[in-house]
Amino acid sequence: MTDYAVGDIQGCYDELQQLLEQVAFDPAVDRLLAVGDLVNRGPQSLQTLRFCAGLGDRFATVLGNHDLHLIAIARGHRQCGARDTLDELLAAPDCEQLIDWLRQQPLARREGDYLLVHAGVPPFWGRKKTLRLAAEVSEQLRGPHCDRYLAKMYGNRPALWSEKLRGPERWRAITNYLTRMRFINSAGGLDLSAKGSPDKPPRGTRPWYAAARRKMASKPIVFGHWAALEGRDCGPHLHALDTGCAWGGRLTALNLTTLQRHSVARAGG
Repeated sequence: MTDYAVGDIQGCYDELQQLLEQVAFDPAVDRLLAVGDLVNRGPQSLQTLRFCAGLGDRFATVLGNHDLHLIAIARGHRQCGARDTLDELLAAPDCEQLIDWLRQQPLARREGDYLLVHAGVPPFWGRKKTLRLAAEVSEQLRGPHCDRYLAKMYGNRPALWSEKLRGPERWRAITNYLTRMRFINSAGGLDLSAKGSPDKPPRGTRPWYAAARRKMASKPIVFGHWAALEGRDCGPHLHALDTGCAWGGRLTALNLTTLQRHSVARAGG
């Protein structure tokens, strides 16, 4: 049995199928693990969700910011933006079923020694704490208070984590760290204004993975979200898998046993 972790699919269904064919993926014995952002920006979000959900226990994912955005739109808390490519999915007869399935997925998950998250882990959280805090958000998203969470999910504040945070502010901070983080300041506060190259951070910030004294420095993290990283080597135990397929780049998978990478180019890219 082989576990393959795949970067941000974002509706690039055809490329996903090519990638699975390349690694000879067999759902009878292998598993596909995703780091979130299954949907949006690419052209086939509906087909992607149907395929992933259809794999049953041979598939596992964490939620990314685009997945949460889809849930918020489907439940009436947001409208599609000009760059969203979700119309076909939202009009599908099985949309509600797929959204309910997506709501059950966590924001962080442990697979063996690996921690899977969408964006990353702030320096002051260890693995157990990350999973515990992610579970707090999942409890809201899966339960009867889902709409209360979604109604307050958007926003860049609070920018710095505190154990004193409660309610929607606490859930928003956890969500932003796990699904939107790229740059942080010396205190670990989020700077969500920049999305570009890690080599050109906003003044007073650095990429989250370059922070000093990270509690998870000795534990492997598999993540996506940051296409500008282009899957670069971010340091020991860090596996960046978003290689920008939806933006004309590549879709990348990592064999979690051998750490061999496989990728396919975006069709027409």
